[in-house]
Amino acid sequence: MDFWNLAIKIVFLSQTTTGILGNFSLMFCYLDLYYRECKLKPTDLILMHLMAANALIILSAGVPQTMAVWGLKQFLTDFGCNFILYIHRTARSVSIGTTCLLSVFQAVTINPRKSCWKNHKVKAEKYIGCCIFIIWVLYLLINFIFCVYIFTNKNTKNMTRKRDFEYCFIVVRDDINDSLYAALVVCPEVFLSGLISWSSDSMIVLLLRHKQVAQHIRSTHNSRRTSPESRATQHILSLVSIFLGFYTLSSFLRGCIALLPKHNRWLGNITPFISLCFPSFGPFVLMNHYSVMPRLSLFWIRNKPS
Repeated sequence: MDFWNLAIKIVFLSQTTTGILGNFSLMFCYLDLYYRECKLKPTDLILMHLMAANALIILSAGVPQTMAVWGLKQFLTDFGCNFILYIHRTARSVSIGTTCLLSVFQAVTINPRKSCWKNHKVKAEKYIGCCIFIIWVLYLLINFIFCVYIFTNKNTKNMTRKRDFEYCFIVVRDDINDSLYAALVVCPEVFLSGLISWSSDSMIVLLLRHKQVAQHIRSTHNSRRTSPESRATQHILSLVSIFLGFYTLSSFLRGCIALLPKHNRWLGNITPFISLCFPSFGPFVLMNHYSVMPRLSLFWIRNKPS
């Protein structure tokens, strides 16, 4: 049992450290690009905000969970617990929203010029910043309304159950809280996840069609190489499958915890680990897909004093 406890401590510490380093390093890379170019590409802007949301998830959920695993239990007050949960829920929703925005933006820009989306390509680039601003403000307000509702019903006597997060706990006093959260947060997140799947599937179909057309004009010498369409398809599939896989699995595990009458220790450890997988390891998938380091290296080589 001591061995498994030590293994869990090391896993959470490694995951949190990896997530912090990955997200903040990628954020600093994009800030450096903005400083050098004075302008970011639409995808760069979306990814920078996605990394910011993921970093907030790690700081609000990963760090407290790691501290709890290492023995610091129930160290947050009632206000601190609700504030941490507010930051975590907002960042999680923003992460889903920006991922959906990235997927839809790619689906619009990748469509051929003769398609019905050709008039929306230029508009999409202009309104990226506005869409990101709306996502942040919308989820900040929605989760703030939910937190205000909890505090206004703090003195009610209809206490039903207590949710223990190890580093703090909240008291659920009525079932309206769950219904309100499902209506304002869960249902829109399910819709956004479906939109991510649809836009990614459409991109993959377009890339595969383009690959079939391009095979007729490629020479036999390049036939053994992996085509750009195949590489782009693999990147899209990896990014979307990782995001949707971890998101669906974490939602399922959270539902199991909510339905189980007794607290399961192993389930309580696996659920936060799965929930933090995409925020922790997502930056490394994005580094492979949206290569920012070669662009920075090119700037450093150009500006290197002779």
